Amino acid sequence: MAGTLGGAAMLSRGVLGTRAYASQAHPPAGCEDPRGTPNTPPLKKFVDPLPRPLTAISDPSVYPGADYYELTMRQGSWRFHRDLEPSPVWGYWATNPHDPHRPIGMGYLGPTFNVTRDHPTVVKYRNELPTTHMFQKVIDQIRHGNPLVAPVPPPPYKKVKQFPDDINVWNVVHQHGGYTAPQSDGLPEQSFSPRGFHAEGYTTLDPDRVRPNEAIYGYTNHDHSCMLWYHDHAMGMSALNVYAGLAGLWLIRDPADERLGLPQGEFEVPLVLQDRTFNRDGSLAYTMVDREGEDTPVVNGKAYPFLDVEKRRYRLRILNASNERFWRLRFDVPRHVLLQPQLPFWLIGTDGGFRAPLQMLDFLISPAERYDLIVDFSKMPMGTKIRLTNYPGTQVHFPGVPGCGPEIADIMEFRVTKKLSRSGDRTTPPEKLKLSAIAPIEPKPHTRRRQWVVYQHKLFRTMTFNAVPYMEPSQDFIKEGSTEIWEYINPNHDAHPMHVHLVNFQVLNRQPIDAARYQTDYDKWIHGGRRPKDLPVLANYFTGPPVPPDPDEALSYKDTVKAPAQMVTRIIIQEFIPPKADIASIPDSGAKLPATYIHHCHLLEHEDDDLMRPWTIVDADHRGGGHGPGHGH
Repeated sequence: MAGTLGGAAMLSRGVLGTRAYASQAHPPAGCEDPRGTPNTPPLKKFVDPLPRPLTAISDPSVYPGADYYELTMRQGSWRFHRDLEPSPVWGYWATNPHDPHRPIGMGYLGPTFNVTRDHPTVVKYRNELPTTHMFQKVIDQIRHGNPLVAPVPPPPYKKVKQFPDDINVWNVVHQHGGYTAPQSDGLPEQSFSPRGFHAEGYTTLDPDRVRPNEAIYGYTNHDHSCMLWYHDHAMGMSALNVYAGLAGLWLIRDPADERLGLPQGEFEVPLVLQDRTFNRDGSLAYTMVDREGEDTPVVNGKAYPFLDVEKRRYRLRILNASNERFWRLRFDVPRHVLLQPQLPFWLIGTDGGFRAPLQMLDFLISPAERYDLIVDFSKMPMGTKIRLTNYPGTQVHFPGVPGCGPEIADIMEFRVTKKLSRSGDRTTPPEKLKLSAIAPIEPKPHTRRRQWVVYQHKLFRTMTFNAVPYMEPSQDFIKEGSTEIWEYINPNHDAHPMHVHLVNFQVLNRQPIDAARYQTDYDKWIHGGRRPKDLPVLANYFTGPPVPPDPDEALSYKDTVKAPAQMVTRIIIQEFIPPKADIASIPDSGAKLPATYIHHCHLLEHEDDDLMRPWTIVDADHRGGGHGPGHGH
């Protein structure tokens, strides 16, 4: 990426390594791990084939007019690498309507949902996980108030328990990026435990059909053709639950896409990108209490995998499902193959669907973002090995202060070893793809602006939006059908990926601010009683003009945006309209006003540590404050 987020593009290129084994990844100088922090033992690279998650099978007979699935959360076993022993993991398993004794899944992660645009889906989620957490030591630290992992709210707010004293495991599923009614959105307070304990906001559709450890949700699939994903969103422990394996892909298909001539079937490859650390016995080691980021790349559940490919075009659907790590990705080729050290590719879509094709050499992807790529291997000589790598110098929280996580370089390998299929490559060259350019959402002089300040009252401790804890009632009331500009003001030292539930948006611009002065004055405002008239005026802190969005995010539909340090990041949301119609004739499955959703940082540890707030859609003739005190205009 270029501009604000892309300064690293000028770094010198690293030479493709020749080591057969991955050396232990260590943090940069000055960021040494605390004594006893696990590190993954050396692993031989590119010896395991890339797994592909299986596809869930629907049962259309249960709810006429909708596809029905049952998805069970279970503990299982998964081998992350040939040189590691199998590890206990958590995953989603889909019931197979054709053979109930053979559920669909692989133990880690979950099966892929392949659904049709605007054809609704109903899912029953069942919780059969253990009642003791896989990372119980961290659960205990959260419960006992360790300030490294447990939220400590700013004054005058008091601590609130993240989960009950006798609950070590609870879960809820969020369809990330979906157009969903609140009761099916998978909000943290909708969590439920394996033994059927319900958080105070627990909801389910069709309650006569569920047991206490189950919930039924309905999805509209009223989105553009795109790749969403689903993952755990439990109150206080979503980072641990996702780390254990609770995530999967949700592909929305439009029959009209068939005319585009895109690679499909085995030539459309999903890549779920994560970083993980492993103990010597092969089990997952969660080290994020001690450092930022883990030390080993994992793609679709395998460390350093390889994929044999044909000399043809492939469509790669990339999801960054890491807890915290930003990746700057490129395709490195041997020096003798091309005049340049990277294989160019085409970006054809982002979070919310297709966009005008854009040729690129590398891109920065933050947690929860999705990138839809066309990569052409047709000009690569047989036997060529192309590595997907992380750009040198891209550490965990990039851009911004790099953070103290291990650096990762190589990720996986593509090997041009397969002969072209008999049918050849009949896909459309990306430069000839007929993908409509997305019209910009134009702000108007009266468009409401809403400010969200990333506030941290003590360094390396809890962050909140506008210095208000998540569990405080919604203070932001948005009139149905309105357009708003949201300004994420980040005086913090880290970059944050901000995710807004329900809606897609466009990135407007970013603007640098005097972060230290703003933080000082905002602190004074907090401790001075939070009087609206005294709120620091953002315009007084600009240190430069607005910077346009980077080419890969411009004129794209997004649900997650990078908010760099020491900047204000502006997005524009065209319409706040929740889905009100019932799904598959299920009573009370549509949204009713007022309808409350949330937004949050998608660094999962930050989300759990309170960088998350509710907001509420109200009727257009609603009277009352449109925003929290002093944070909108």
